Amino acid sequence: MDKQTPSLPALASHHVDPHAYPNGVAYLDGQYVPVSQAKISVLDYGFLHSDATYDTVHVWNGRFFRLDLHIERFFGGLERLRMSIPYDRDAVAKILHDCVALSGHRSAYVEMLCTRGASPTFSRDPRDAVNRFMAFSIPFGSVANAEQLERGLHVAISHRIRIPPASVDPAIKNYHWLDLVRGLYDAYDKDAETALLLDFDGNVAEGPGFNVFAVRDGRLTTPATGVLAGITRRTVFDLCAELGIEANAGTVTVTALREADEVFITSTAGGIMPVTRIDGRPVAAGRVGPVTNRLKDLYWQKHEEPAWSSPVSYG
Repeated sequence: MDKQTPSLPALASHHVDPHAYPNGVAYLDGQYVPVSQAKISVLDYGFLHSDATYDTVHVWNGRFFRLDLHIERFFGGLERLRMSIPYDRDAVAKILHDCVALSGHRSAYVEMLCTRGASPTFSRDPRDAVNRFMAFSIPFGSVANAEQLERGLHVAISHRIRIPPASVDPAIKNYHWLDLVRGLYDAYDKDAETALLLDFDGNVAEGPGFNVFAVRDGRLTTPATGVLAGITRRTVFDLCAELGIEANAGTVTVTALREADEVFITSTAGGIMPVTRIDGRPVAAGRVGPVTNRLKDLYWQKHEEPAWSSPVSYG
């Protein structure tokens, strides 16, 4: 009996996505669409090579916080990566505002990004790719949940080495997160909630999406090199100048972090967030400290000030 040739599977006319997504609005290719419909090609070098840059800003109580600084950093990343988009800074700001207004979110996580895009011929020359700008607004999310913000995060120090600045410029916000993700799993294995990675000299660098500060004798220190100069990190320096608190960027050793009076992390996704345990041991008395609380309270107060924030026009 002749063997039957197996039939080919049917070719679908379109993709049916079975996954769930947060409620939100995205912008791509000149269109505003629900986040669930915002797609990227499997041939995009942003996906295949992590060849992309982005920036994230948040909206709180209907106001963007320090949007101008985030847009400026985003355009700096575009320039360093030799990417271009058909929008200037004002146009990008308008797109972000529209994403938030169309989503209706009063508190939102808002991202602008540009991938290298795809080459029409799948050329390996990045100059042949058509760069692709996208943006989206989804509900606000934090590195730390409500309980962790109240009692402080439990952090583990991973001995993973953060990608050195000689390899990837940390001034370019990027999606090179494999070292950070592996550090997270190191932390989870130690029953911690998030991780800090080291630099090539064995000193503290940064964590997955956040910078870190150590407080000792009322003075603040944060790692100076090999880290993204976060906007919330910069905001802490601005707040300290207003409050008369000494703050410096320098070397933070593992020992110095463990022996600090207070430790906190900073991110657009959560603001100023306390750390009360490191590698299973309490930071000082194991409670959120007064300097952290003072800065955190002022940080959220600034969200209502016109010099620091701008309202979303919901129409």
